[in-house]
Amino acid sequence: MAETALDGVKVVELCNLAAGPYCTKLMADLGAEVIKVEKPGVGDEARRRGPFLNGIPHLERSGLFLYLNTNKLGVTLNIETRKGKGLFKELIAGADILVEDNPPGMLADLGLGHEVLSELNPSLVMTSITPFGQTGPYKDHKAYPLNSFHSGAEGFITPTGDPFPDRPPLRVARYAGEYEVGIHSMLATLGALYYQRATGLGQQVDVSKQEVLIDINTYELLAYPYVGWFPNRSTVLNPLGGIMPAKDGYGHLAMYEEVQWDNLAKLMGNPEWTKEELFTNPDVRRQRSDEVQQHIREWTKQRTKYEIYHEGQKAGVATGAYQTPEEIMNSEQLNSRSFFVELDHPEVGRITYPTAPYRFSKTPWRGRRAAPLLGEHNEEIYHRRLGHSKEELARLRGLGII
Repeated sequence: MAETALDGVKVVELCNLAAGPYCTKLMADLGAEVIKVEKPGVGDEARRRGPFLNGIPHLERSGLFLYLNTNKLGVTLNIETRKGKGLFKELIAGADILVEDNPPGMLADLGLGHEVLSELNPSLVMTSITPFGQTGPYKDHKAYPLNSFHSGAEGFITPTGDPFPDRPPLRVARYAGEYEVGIHSMLATLGALYYQRATGLGQQVDVSKQEVLIDINTYELLAYPYVGWFPNRSTVLNPLGGIMPAKDGYGHLAMYEEVQWDNLAKLMGNPEWTKEELFTNPDVRRQRSDEVQQHIREWTKQRTKYEIYHEGQKAGVATGAYQTPEEIMNSEQLNSRSFFVELDHPEVGRITYPTAPYRFSKTPWRGRRAAPLLGEHNEEIYHRRLGHSKEELARLRGLGII
């Protein structure tokens, strides 16, 4: 019986930073064998992004890289050399899936495009992740995560309920948009894998980061063609509530329905201002939302964020508390589900990692290994599996091919 959900699935990853590596991390967490291919001596760009252990930059100490590459094997390979191309094809010959995030046409120019690789391995699923997709007038445009994020209008409405609607577009922290791309890429890849299992045939999966980020904003983007307006961060559904200051941080109030406003007024003790005709009419209340918001803020400032959260929930008001990373790490709920685990890494030692947001009764999540050192599994893959001698590997290493 298979011990993991993707037992036996073999994946080759040729990606940098967050979107592609997160896609393959999700598959590795489900039990697929992922071989990460990195450039010799350089590695994934994520290795040069923090946070770093003790604040000292090091290729093996990037927290970003360590998180995105758990449960993977790692090899180094220069695919721009003749021998490197040959070794890459050997990896692909035994793979079910290739995930790559190179510019459109780059692999084809190296003789490693989809047509060539599918002739070598007709069942190969090749997922290509790019800022704007493999076709269209923008296909060759370069983009950093910041550019991709804003190309889908996400920043225009971030954060929803912001009390400062005239503030310029914002970007969510770090690589949140890239993780969305990784999730969509993984789902699309598994769909193609299902087809492969049914027919024996592979295909190319063309993922556009821009289109992924548009896809998660369907309500906001439908509003324009449907009713002729585009909501900003303060007018999404309702201008009242949103992020509210507390004594010890921030809470969140949502008042989409009139009953929620009535319940909030009761929770606040039905102050005199809530009884004024100005604020009893919901339409006028929305039009004069700045005044209403100021009154609500004065009330929330007198309470902790968890008082706002718990009192609001009891009163029938949609509320929440914005938690800090420290609070999340110490969460009674998360720790009761063993969401965080410790894994040993040869360079940074034993550190804590998030696991997965799901629980399988038959094939549970397993932390099989920490992220690989640069080229850590060269001998395992090239010598033991592909049959190349140790002497040849030493020569290839000297030439900068592996």
